[in-house]
Amino acid sequence: MLLELYDWGLEARTLQVIFGLALGAIFGIAAQLSRFCLRRAVAGAPDERGSAGAVWVVALASAIVGFLLASSWEYVDLGGHRYLDRDLPYLAIALGGIAFGAGMVLTRGCVSRLSVLGATGNLRAVTVLIVFAVVAHATLKGVLAPLRTALGSVTTTLPFGSLRDLPLGAPVASALVVVAAVYLIQRFRPAWRDVAAGVVIGLIPVVGWATTSVLLFDEFDPLAVQSVAFTLPWSDTLFWTIASSSIPAGFGTGLIGGVLLGSFLSATLRGELKLVGFEAPQQFLRYAAGAGLMGVGGVLAGGCTVGAGLSGSASLSVAALLALTSIVVGGALTARLDLRRRHVVIA
Repeated sequence: MLLELYDWGLEARTLQVIFGLALGAIFGIAAQLSRFCLRRAVAGAPDERGSAGAVWVVALASAIVGFLLASSWEYVDLGGHRYLDRDLPYLAIALGGIAFGAGMVLTRGCVSRLSVLGATGNLRAVTVLIVFAVVAHATLKGVLAPLRTALGSVTTTLPFGSLRDLPLGAPVASALVVVAAVYLIQRFRPAWRDVAAGVVIGLIPVVGWATTSVLLFDEFDPLAVQSVAFTLPWSDTLFWTIASSSIPAGFGTGLIGGVLLGSFLSATLRGELKLVGFEAPQQFLRYAAGAGLMGVGGVLAGGCTVGAGLSGSASLSVAALLALTSIVVGGALTARLDLRRRHVVIA
């Protein structure tokens, strides 16, 4: 749309990188201010779970309602996207989601949160991101690809790929998640700054879909339709870093750069830059194991807490909702097992 209306003097790929950079910067700022992370809602300290969960549901509600409006105004077109596919690789998604949820508990943060922390000086987060990107790329195109292919071959065919295909599915789902968000806000009373940040974070995936599917989509040189995510973008960014002379950057690489930049600037202005490292070798092993689980899990599940959880679930995709549910289950189970193990050690 915008490519037809204006002569930007740049190719679509370059424009998508720029838009990804801008959206990533906004996401980074909002996430750094609010400490946005699904792990905090699932396995955080008891006094923060409620407010963190409320903010996360606010983001989800904003994403679903925003997607509903944008698609009705024809600013989003996901026709043919894998999230809407009726052939559901349920085994890969369920196992991948559980693995990702376990990994985010072991590393004390989902990939989006660790990206923010890495930009502010947390060397544990930087280490996790490197291991995560390597393992994710190995699962996509390397030695672990046969595992992905084998698990992904176990599928079932659904009558619909998205709840939007059901009569009144989108309006009803939107209303329910908005009611849930309002209830959680009233019950747990998160700071209004964090609630506002949740709204912004939830709308960013919608803008991402609109950017790559309509606003900057070039019919003569079509690029992949994508939105805010961290699994594939981190893998692509790793590959681009190593072989940038032959692999051009895309929307995802711009997004990662923007998140790092926005988080860094926000932390700098707030005086929250701080170098943090590992306290013991055992801690490194725990974080490395978690990073590996998130790398494999994010690919198998088709996305992370943001890629599937917000961007995918915004479309009410059955696959994305299954991935989000599996991540929550994996995180909750791992947190319970970890808590039980600590009690045994103390005893």
